[in-house]
Amino acid sequence: MATYHISEAEATRDFADLMTRVRAGFEVVIESDKHPVAILRPAEPPRGRLLSESLAMAEARTKERGYEIVVDPEFAADMREIIANRKPRDTSAWD
Repeated sequence: MATYHISEAEATRDFADLMTRVRAGFEVVIESDKHPVAILRPAEPPRGRLLSESLAMAEARTKERGYEIVVDPEFAADMREIIANRKPRDTSAWD
Protein backbone atom coordinates (compact mmCIF):
# COMPACT_ATOMS: atom_id res chain seq x y z
CA MET A 1 0.00 0.00 0.00
CA ALA A 2 1.48 3.34 -1.04
CA THR A 3 1.75 6.02 1.63
CA TYR A 4 0.99 9.70 1.14
CA HIS A 5 2.23 12.24 3.74
CA ILE A 6 0.42 15.53 4.23
CA SER A 7 0.50 18.31 6.80
CA GLU A 8 -2.38 18.87 9.18
CA ALA A 9 -3.03 22.26 7.56
CA GLU A 10 -3.19 20.74 4.05
CA ALA A 11 -5.50 17.98 5.29
CA THR A 12 -7.86 20.59 6.71
CA ARG A 13 -7.97 22.48 3.41
CA ASP A 14 -8.75 19.49 1.18
CA PHE A 15 -10.26 16.55 3.04
CA ALA A 16 -12.08 15.44 -0.12
CA ASP A 17 -8.71 14.87 -1.82
CA LEU A 18 -7.58 12.75 1.12
CA MET A 19 -10.67 10.59 0.83
CA THR A 20 -10.08 10.21 -2.92
CA ARG A 21 -6.57 8.95 -2.20
CA VAL A 22 -7.79 6.55 0.51
CA ARG A 23 -10.44 5.15 -1.85
CA ALA A 24 -7.68 4.64 -4.42
CA GLY A 25 -5.81 2.45 -1.91
CA PHE A 26 -3.36 4.94 -0.41
CA GLU A 27 -2.53 5.19 3.26
CA VAL A 28 -2.55 8.89 4.21
CA VAL A 29 -0.36 10.04 7.10
CA ILE A 30 -1.39 13.41 8.52
CA GLU A 31 1.57 15.12 10.19
CA SER A 32 2.21 18.06 12.48
CA ASP A 33 5.82 19.26 12.55
CA LYS A 34 6.91 16.08 10.73
CA HIS A 35 5.32 13.90 13.45
CA PRO A 36 2.42 11.59 12.56
CA VAL A 37 -0.88 12.70 14.11
CA ALA A 38 -3.32 10.42 12.29
CA ILE A 39 -3.35 7.73 9.65
CA LEU A 40 -6.19 7.22 7.18
CA ARG A 41 -6.34 3.91 5.34
CA PRO A 42 -8.96 1.97 3.44
CA ALA A 43 -11.33 0.08 5.72
CA GLU A 44 -11.07 -3.70 5.88
CA PRO A 45 -13.71 -5.40 3.76
CA PRO A 46 -16.53 -6.89 5.83
CA ARG A 47 -15.90 -10.46 6.92
CA GLY A 48 -18.37 -13.27 6.92
CA ARG A 49 -21.71 -13.30 5.17
CA LEU A 50 -25.24 -12.26 5.91
CA LEU A 51 -27.77 -14.81 7.08
CA SER A 52 -29.75 -14.15 3.90
CA GLU A 53 -26.67 -15.06 1.83
CA SER A 54 -26.23 -18.30 3.77
CA LEU A 55 -29.88 -19.20 3.22
CA ALA A 56 -29.57 -18.48 -0.50
CA MET A 57 -26.48 -20.71 -0.67
CA ALA A 58 -28.35 -23.50 1.10
CA GLU A 59 -31.24 -23.21 -1.37
CA ALA A 60 -28.83 -23.31 -4.32
CA ARG A 61 -27.10 -26.40 -2.93
CA THR A 62 -30.47 -28.07 -2.40
CA LYS A 63 -31.25 -27.62 -6.10
CA GLU A 64 -27.71 -28.67 -7.08
CA ARG A 65 -27.66 -31.87 -5.04
CA GLY A 66 -31.29 -32.82 -5.37
CA TYR A 67 -31.91 -33.17 -1.64
CA GLU A 68 -32.68 -30.69 1.10
CA ILE A 69 -30.02 -29.63 3.56
CA VAL A 70 -31.20 -30.29 7.12
CA VAL A 71 -30.38 -27.74 9.77
CA ASP A 72 -29.79 -28.93 13.31
CA PRO A 73 -33.09 -28.29 15.15
CA GLU A 74 -31.43 -26.62 18.14
CA PHE A 75 -29.44 -24.30 15.88
CA ALA A 76 -32.58 -23.44 13.91
CA ALA A 77 -34.45 -22.66 17.15
CA ASP A 78 -31.59 -20.42 18.32
CA MET A 79 -31.59 -18.54 15.01
CA ARG A 80 -35.38 -18.04 15.14
CA GLU A 81 -35.04 -16.63 18.66
CA ILE A 82 -32.21 -14.29 17.66
CA ILE A 83 -34.16 -12.98 14.67
CA ALA A 84 -37.38 -12.59 16.67
CA ASN A 85 -35.62 -10.58 19.41
CA ARG A 86 -33.51 -8.29 17.23
CA LYS A 87 -33.50 -4.67 18.28
CA PRO A 88 -32.82 -1.74 15.96
CA ARG A 89 -29.26 -0.44 16.00
CA ASP A 90 -28.87 2.55 18.33
CA THR A 91 -27.16 5.23 16.24
CA SER A 92 -27.91 8.12 18.62
CA ALA A 93 -24.25 8.30 19.66
CA TRP A 94 -23.32 9.02 16.02
CA ASP A 95 -25.16 12.33 16.00
